[in-house]
Amino acid sequence: MPISERLRKLWNIFSYGDKVLIIINADPDSIASALTLRRLLWRRIQSSAIVYINEIKRPDNLALVRLLKIPLSKFKNIDSSQFTKMAIVDSQPSHHEIFSRFQYDVIIDHHPVNEGLEAPFIDIHPEYGANSSLMTEYLRAAKIRPSSTLASALFYAIKVDTHNFERETSEEDVKAFRYLFSYANKNLVRKIELSEMTLDSISYYKLALSQMKIKNRKRIYAHLGKVTSPDMCVLIADFFMRIHDISWSIVSGIHNGKLIVVLRNDGYRKDAGKLADAAFAHLGPAGGHKAMARAEIPLKNLKAILKTTDDQIIEKFIRRQIEGKPLGPDISVPIS
Repeated sequence: MPISERLRKLWNIFSYGDKVLIIINADPDSIASALTLRRLLWRRIQSSAIVYINEIKRPDNLALVRLLKIPLSKFKNIDSSQFTKMAIVDSQPSHHEIFSRFQYDVIIDHHPVNEGLEAPFIDIHPEYGANSSLMTEYLRAAKIRPSSTLASALFYAIKVDTHNFERETSEEDVKAFRYLFSYANKNLVRKIELSEMTLDSISYYKLALSQMKIKNRKRIYAHLGKVTSPDMCVLIADFFMRIHDISWSIVSGIHNGKLIVVLRNDGYRKDAGKLADAAFAHLGPAGGHKAMARAEIPLKNLKAILKTTDDQIIEKFIRRQIEGKPLGPDISVPIS
């Protein structure tokens, strides 16, 4: 269906009296996508609000919100019953327990389609490297020129989700990026990019370097134990991919009663999403794209198998699962 028809269908979901709640797992792509949906609905509804379910702790994400003055509210501070319509962008209801509580009127995403999706308006395109590229197409179809703030958010989000076009992308991502280039504030974007590290995060890099295991000179594993945020696993997994000859980076940590496993690769004939699904989906949500993926395993599910949550045992378990080695009765046996 052409983007112009999808835009009309989207607009027809709403009326002037609607109060719309846009719910996200806050990162640059979801934030920019939510901002774009708000702009598309401006003057077509009574009001809208963007709420996020996670803790925003990554320095670059905090800088994005602060420098661009993005209006966000914590999910726990919002009464969802006060809204007449619900939308989710850059995600799907099955991606988080909180998301699954609601019935949505709009779902716009670029992750692989999960079964059982139901909503009056669904637009999912896994071939896009960034959901912000799709949202930029909606802006252009609506003949809306983005403000500097909105263009900068979208521009930065595409850079992040495509890893500066080093990960899987589409022609649509390139077109969106080129279009936004004229409107984005590149100086602000650069400031956001440089806000990647804090003094508190340095200790995790030190820990990762001391704990890392290298297999076949191509794969790096690092288990960080308890982390203050899952984003630390993401930052360090990306950091390890900068090392010459490394084609896989698998970084894990424990946060809020879950084992978080973040996978990255160089994108050459590999599929991190399929690997995450095969290795961990029987224990919890797992999946992603070809070059980047993630699993979130409740510790109670893990303990049912391992009989422990010892960090060394968990580390060995992750490596066995990734390498396709059967889980034997003695998980303490070292992996060669």
